[in-house]
Amino acid sequence: MDLKSNHTSPVLTDTSSLNNTRLGIHSALLPYAHNASAFSPTLFLTIPRKRPSTLDDVRSSLFDAMKSSSPTHNILTKEFNTDPTSSDVDISYRNWTFKYPSALASFEQIANNAKGKKIALFLDYDGTLSPIVDNPDLAFMSNAMRAAVSNVAQYFPTAIISGRSRDKVYEFVGLSDLYYAGSHGMDIMGPVRTSSSEYRNCIRSTDKQGKEVNLFQPASEFLPMIEEVLESLIEITKDIPGAKVENNKFCVSVHYRNVDEKSWASVGQAVEEILKEYPRLRLTHGRKVLEVRPILDWHKGKAVEFLLESLGLMDCEDVLPIYVGDDRTDEDAFKVMEFLKTLAMWKKKNSEL
Repeated sequence: MDLKSNHTSPVLTDTSSLNNTRLGIHSALLPYAHNASAFSPTLFLTIPRKRPSTLDDVRSSLFDAMKSSSPTHNILTKEFNTDPTSSDVDISYRNWTFKYPSALASFEQIANNAKGKKIALFLDYDGTLSPIVDNPDLAFMSNAMRAAVSNVAQYFPTAIISGRSRDKVYEFVGLSDLYYAGSHGMDIMGPVRTSSSEYRNCIRSTDKQGKEVNLFQPASEFLPMIEEVLESLIEITKDIPGAKVENNKFCVSVHYRNVDEKSWASVGQAVEEILKEYPRLRLTHGRKVLEVRPILDWHKGKAVEFLLESLGLMDCEDVLPIYVGDDRTDEDAFKVMEFLKTLAMWKKKNSEL
């Protein structure tokens, strides 16, 4: 494999040996897709949008949303069974995988498309680099996965973008040569460039190794409010067995993975009861987690844009940004990937006219 790189603008010039390197991550290092051959970067889940007319409708709508965003193990097992002879394969799922083909199965095509491109890699943490576990404090990544990520980061700028707090993700990953964005991109530590410093709430800081970085926290004004909500949510859910409230700095996560399904509605009602007093906060859904976040036009997709701009790669026609994630909150980043792809094609077409 031939790489030309100064780390901020790496160019892949030869992909012939990519599959034989740690950059071509073997499926054994991606154990959290139920079947590696069926791995796909997106999973679209439909949340009910019917306007509720009564309190019961509100409760029902919230409960349905919680169930929709938290499929059971049996459903997931069925969805990821891709044996064409199996009677358990859902036809709609087959159609879905045809529209969104496996990234691993298409690796050779991706490698060919990457030739001559500047690559930037963005990774979710939970469910992507680590398994989904009952206790979110124990979502450790394997040594093999850490080694793979570390090796990739030697060639391409690599960032972890997570709903977790930035400090917590760094503690889990433990790699100093990455960029980290916590709280769904509302707490970013990235490279120093003049362009990114023009953002409001972007300041010069130093990382744990003393290296100068840009620290961007677009939701900093919400911090006192988030801390109030955190205390209230801990108090209101303390009598619901299995409920766990996690402080992710600029957002609060309420986990109901260990809550009996009969009590899920109680969890949702408790969270909504608190949010009545905070019109500047909103409720979003993840896999068996409710997240309280600021009403702010900022998300993982915006974090990708910020980091690309910080790396000097935002307006380059020869850039291939890659995002790997598994949850609803990653869809914002996937949309940005699609937009950047469309924009690059448009620029190329116009340059040829």
